[in-house]
Amino acid sequence: MAEAVKRLWPEVKLAIGPAIEDGFYYDFDKKDPFSSDDLLKIEQEMQKIVSADEPFVRQEMGKEEAIKLFEGMKEDYKVELIRGLPNEKVSVYNTGKDFLDLCRGPHVNSTGEIKFFKLLSVAGAYWHGIETNPMLQRIYGTCFNTKGELEEYLNSLEEAKLRDHRKLGPQLGLFDIYHEQAGAGLVFYHPKGALLRTIIEDYEKREHLKRGYQLVITPHIMDASLWKTSGHYDYYKENMYFSSEGDREIVLKPMNCPGHILIYKSKSRSYRDLPIRFFELGTVYRKEKAGVLHGLLRVRGFTQDDAHIFCLPEQLRQEISGIIDFVFETMKVFGFEHWGIELSTRPEKYIGSDEDWQKATAALEDSLKEKGLPYEINHGDGAFYGPKIDIKLKDALKRTWQCATIQCDFALPKRFDLAYVDEDGREKQPIMLHRVLLGSLERFIGALIEHYKGELPLWLSPTQVLLIPIKETVLSYAGQVKEFLEKNQIRTDMDARNETLDKRIRNAELNKIPYCLILGEREAKQGTVSVRKKGMGDQGAVTKDKFAEDLLNQIKQYK
Repeated sequence: MAEAVKRLWPEVKLAIGPAIEDGFYYDFDKKDPFSSDDLLKIEQEMQKIVSADEPFVRQEMGKEEAIKLFEGMKEDYKVELIRGLPNEKVSVYNTGKDFLDLCRGPHVNSTGEIKFFKLLSVAGAYWHGIETNPMLQRIYGTCFNTKGELEEYLNSLEEAKLRDHRKLGPQLGLFDIYHEQAGAGLVFYHPKGALLRTIIEDYEKREHLKRGYQLVITPHIMDASLWKTSGHYDYYKENMYFSSEGDREIVLKPMNCPGHILIYKSKSRSYRDLPIRFFELGTVYRKEKAGVLHGLLRVRGFTQDDAHIFCLPEQLRQEISGIIDFVFETMKVFGFEHWGIELSTRPEKYIGSDEDWQKATAALEDSLKEKGLPYEINHGDGAFYGPKIDIKLKDALKRTWQCATIQCDFALPKRFDLAYVDEDGREKQPIMLHRVLLGSLERFIGALIEHYKGELPLWLSPTQVLLIPIKETVLSYAGQVKEFLEKNQIRTDMDARNETLDKRIRNAELNKIPYCLILGEREAKQGTVSVRKKGMGDQGAVTKDKFAEDLLNQIKQYK
């Protein structure tokens, strides 16, 4: 692709172009934006390169030689990349007569081995993801071995567009994200969205209380000294928001764990008290770069269903096992039945002793093995204070979503000098588990919307029933039905607009409302409701009592 772009626009500068999970992209510095017609031209030029079956020829050279080479080509971004490489030698690849690029490789032998490809889209991207750097143009593409695989993937992309929560959320009146006066990456929940979130939160509170968790709430701003003790100040500072009060430095919390630690430290603890499980729907703030913000999936302010468990060494495996069970029970309730698991190990920068890291990693891995759960090792991607299990959901399109995380931490209890008194009256250090089930509520709501294509299950739908009175003469009866349903805790709206019946039914379909009740003179006289179910049409007339009973039976399994 880069060769084709340089053939068509020789003045364009090349930045970086890696392979990614579902294809590849390349960033270009071009004065005028690429158009959809330009993508077609590039594809046609790429096809010529493939047809020529040009070999990829690798050459290694010293860094200084490579810098001179790319300076001579006026490829400034390549020069910057080479200067930042740790090795003294770099590799370049030649294709055909004229094209040369910096690349680690390996490559296929020649361009003729490349089969079926498609350029997908163009997006803006800051160089290195930093807002003060030049804005580049990123072309995304994908490539497969067979035409059938490519077509299947392109069809899935079209389906994903129909499920995009960034479109469906505002369309359904759930939320919007960008307000010029407020800034990017901050979510505004509209009434229906706030109701959806409240339903999820209420479910989580009930389930946590059933399992012996205690609800806590911690402040949004805390002194910087707390974050220095925890290590976040040194290891996470670039993602934190700071303020000041005189000489005092204050942090807008990026995590909930230090607050829960302070609650643990508020009084002496006995071994008889453990395990202690603190749970908080805690809102946190992280300084994400503008280039990575993406709908509800990557925001700057979000709420986590965060819990921290303080336990004895002999309780550790049982607590990890209990969390794993809790995760899968919760995912099933929300309609996710497929998943993948990763065990992330110690990163390059970490706190704590190597021995504690080994114990923590073994505890997590042994728990997965005892349950017979398949997992992959994600080397070096643990938190700076401990290894973690990540349980990733797979949605209706088999895409993965990061949600549940379980982290095992020996380091923070030591840094904060946490203790409990054992049966012999001696002070010992507890072990700490950090965990979320849904993770960020924002990201989870985005996943829910896309998984269900906006058609949320009945128990989650902000509006479960829409009343449609055919004439003004039945408004009084419609009001009685609404009051009756609301007394039975069925979320009900009414559309009494002066519009045709078909138009109001169509509007209800577009708003993904599970049930419509059509109310006319006959229904008012007989004390019945005519039921329409989304996607299934007319279900006939029943009494309002029977309708409410049926709905409540559908809903009660989640309460």
